[in-house]
Amino acid sequence: MINKNSKIFVAGHRGLIGSAIVRKLNQLNYKKIYTKTKNELDLRDQKKVLNYILKIKPDAVILAAAKVGGIEVNNKLRGEFIYDNLSIQNNVIHSSYLAKVKNLIFLGSSCIYPKLSKQPIKEKYLLSGQLEKTNEPYAIAKIAGLKMCQFYNQQYSSNFISLMPTNLYGSNDNFDLENSHVLPALIRKFHEAKINSSSYVKLWGTGTPKREFLHVDDLANACVHFMHNYNENSPVNIGTGKDIAISDLAYLIKDIVGYSGEIRWDSTKPDGTPRKLLDISKAKENGWTYSITLEEGIRMTYDWYVKNEKR
Repeated sequence: MINKNSKIFVAGHRGLIGSAIVRKLNQLNYKKIYTKTKNELDLRDQKKVLNYILKIKPDAVILAAAKVGGIEVNNKLRGEFIYDNLSIQNNVIHSSYLAKVKNLIFLGSSCIYPKLSKQPIKEKYLLSGQLEKTNEPYAIAKIAGLKMCQFYNQQYSSNFISLMPTNLYGSNDNFDLENSHVLPALIRKFHEAKINSSSYVKLWGTGTPKREFLHVDDLANACVHFMHNYNENSPVNIGTGKDIAISDLAYLIKDIVGYSGEIRWDSTKPDGTPRKLLDISKAKENGWTYSITLEEGIRMTYDWYVKNEKR
């Protein structure tokens, strides 16, 4: 049983997800949180990962580390995306098994589901159709991690669970226009357009795809909840159950940032998956639901960005 004195290793604690999880664990007064930077521990190095996990012998591991990015970087670095993510997952999951870790949470992604999946997407729709090509290497790695947890549970009676969050955003996000996700990229584009008094902002695609967004603090809450309250061998979708067209998201962010120019859509650029909305019935049945609305979350994220942007 995990308690406030249990040793918890958060892999990937400097990223968007990992930093939110560490904040949440600290807020809840967990006393033994273990973290390592990329320079201190390369999670792609099997021997070093095994030695570290055997040394600290954590009671729980939250695997938030991953190589991530938006459409363009996913498409360009396909080999790196599948190799790095498979390596990180394999090393942390297998080392956790060898160290007899009681609980492991593997954080996947909603991109594991088929591009043209029925909506809203139930967990059972996994592997029922073709993936979105632009982020296929990342998705295949995440599917492998989910399946690895399931198969280890079956063979070794471990309690390694997989949570499948929808699109995430929040404090400590990546706002680099080359490799960020859509929401932080929009925040930065509109902010810079406002500062530079630009007459218009050009955005990728048509604006018609629909996406669901979850504030990362809500995901951190979900991780703590399921660490204590779940031991089934099937993944759980984590989201809001509500989606928004990218064009509507753009206008919402434009208003929050206070940009008064126009939006121009570049339809020569790819849109990605047409719609992606998770069915969150299983999470609700287990007693978890989100609490931060999209508008509230974007305001929080924009405030953080303004205070922390590199000048």
